[in-house]
Amino acid sequence: MELENLRDLYVHELKDLYSAEKQIISALPKMARAATNRQLSSAFRQHLEQTRKQAKRLEDILRGHDESTRGPKCQGMEGVIKEGDEMISEDAEPEVRDAGLIAAAQRVEHYEMAGYGCARTYAELLGDKKGARLLDTTLREEEATDLKLTKLAKSVINLRAKKAPSAAAKKRREQSKSGGVGKTLKGLVAKVTG
Repeated sequence: MELENLRDLYVHELKDLYSAEKQIISALPKMARAATNRQLSSAFRQHLEQTRKQAKRLEDILRGHDESTRGPKCQGMEGVIKEGDEMISEDAEPEVRDAGLIAAAQRVEHYEMAGYGCARTYAELLGDKKGARLLDTTLREEEATDLKLTKLAKSVINLRAKKAPSAAAKKRREQSKSGGVGKTLKGLVAKVTG
């Protein structure tokens, strides 16, 4: 798509946001399953429903401009989601993974807020009052989701992650349960020589 004017850029931004939303719709169920905290999992599921509505709004705006939703894949969102996928597969304590999932989700929200803010400004400049109103609604939802994640992180998730035992503490605890390394080695020696 050639960008000759602000309208072209506006349509390009709408299609990019649509691609981003479709990627988020695919990613949120994985994040909800990976979260061990029920509130966090619930927040991801709720945002999934909201994201579906946001994608529908973009479809409506594009249709109003006689445009399809087809466009290049949003590579920025692809990268942000990839980081979230990496967090899901990290070898981490559940509480620490939950804190990482919030950080990944907030990166998504901030990326979206930047895109929706720009698209809303373009809509206003181009006189697309309906588009500006719909984009502003989505922008406010993204801001509210970001705030909800921040509150959840500060009040619960990050505090639990802070209390998660370090790997060294875990190892010491496991060794003390089994009688320590020395006792284990003595038992092995006794079995071999006995």
